[in-house]
Amino acid sequence: MAAQYSISGTTAKGIASSVERGVSEGALEPGTALPPVRALADRLGVSPGTVATAYKELRQRAIVVTRGRGGTVVAAAPAVASRRPPRVPDGLRDLAGGHPDPELLPRLVPPSRLSPGARSHRSTPRLARLEGVVRDWLEPDGVPTEHVTFAHGALDLIGRLLSVELRPGDAVAMEDPGYHHLLDLVTALGLRTVPVAVDEQGIRPEALRAALRAGVRAVVFSPRAQNPCGGSFSGARRDALVDVLQEAPDVLVVENDHASSVADAPLRTLTAGGLNRWVHVRTVSKFLGTDLRWAAAACDPTTLARHDGRLLLTSGWVSHLLQETVYGLMTDDGTRALVARARETYALRRNTLLRELACRGTKAHGASGMNVWVPVRDESAVVNGLRSHGWWVAAGARFRTSAAPGVRISVAELPPADAVRLASDFTAVLGESEATYGG
Repeated sequence: MAAQYSISGTTAKGIASSVERGVSEGALEPGTALPPVRALADRLGVSPGTVATAYKELRQRAIVVTRGRGGTVVAAAPAVASRRPPRVPDGLRDLAGGHPDPELLPRLVPPSRLSPGARSHRSTPRLARLEGVVRDWLEPDGVPTEHVTFAHGALDLIGRLLSVELRPGDAVAMEDPGYHHLLDLVTALGLRTVPVAVDEQGIRPEALRAALRAGVRAVVFSPRAQNPCGGSFSGARRDALVDVLQEAPDVLVVENDHASSVADAPLRTLTAGGLNRWVHVRTVSKFLGTDLRWAAAACDPTTLARHDGRLLLTSGWVSHLLQETVYGLMTDDGTRALVARARETYALRRNTLLRELACRGTKAHGASGMNVWVPVRDESAVVNGLRSHGWWVAAGARFRTSAAPGVRISVAELPPADAVRLASDFTAVLGESEATYGG
């Protein structure tokens, strides 16, 4: 690809801008190797130091990465062109997106009390009645609620906190496999990902301890409905993780309870374990609507001050119109009943697929949430094989750092009868791929 795009410039800034333009326009795709420093310097008639400075700037901005003898290549998720999932081919059943079933979401109706729109809400950024609802939502699960705040979704909050707390080059412990948008976000912030293995009970204590010893400054994890593997903390796992984290009191602990009310598993939070720096964040997109970009968070006072201070300087507050909408839904009896029904339905669909796969000798993971993770030998072979049967699933490469291959199947819109057919097709495809690539 580099041969098809001519990098230009006579200064470090000009060269970096040229590469960035090529990436943002798609001419330099993820994984494309850039010319060696001396080769590009000779072609452009500049010093090797000028090219090296340009490459350094691009690395700091998470547009390229250096792989030692492998040279400098465009990052897998460059900050100027966020990695997006492949388009679902026409005629295929989409089980890759991870979205909730629209039939199990409430109808969104704008609140009757609209914001005047002319005045600033910086002095009162949060509706007091919604704060009360949030505390009632979190406290039964053991999350301390003395300090709460709002954000425009979990990624918005986590990105803001990491940018305030850390500096480019700092390390963050991330689940592996883990949520691909979070992995991309960490890279885009110029931070280093330290992968931490997960299992059916979530993040593994020994892997977390190794990451802490490697010098990570923050840890991001899901206590239940872990995406993509569905792990959920047991009481013993929670206690073990608290013990590990207490060895590193200055590390920021981010607990992302993204599925919360539809996770079909109890919350065993780390936040009640006496940690110094922590935040527990919940969104409503999985059960109230994907377009409701709102999140609630409880945290320690230092984290609250740093988050809200940065929020004040950017968007200022979360729209009161949005807050009114969330408040109306969360206090509506009909919506609460629909959420309970969604939780039961997702559990049935997930467990049906797990059972049907197991009956056919295929091991899969999904203790909670909306996704099932199936280890496979060759992701592309399985994805393409299922495509021939009319199914579209997510290749695991988007979610992995160093973990073994697999595919993620989203079950939110997969009724039990269809799960039986999918399991049969999956088994056939798995047998074909093993015969082709060696079992």
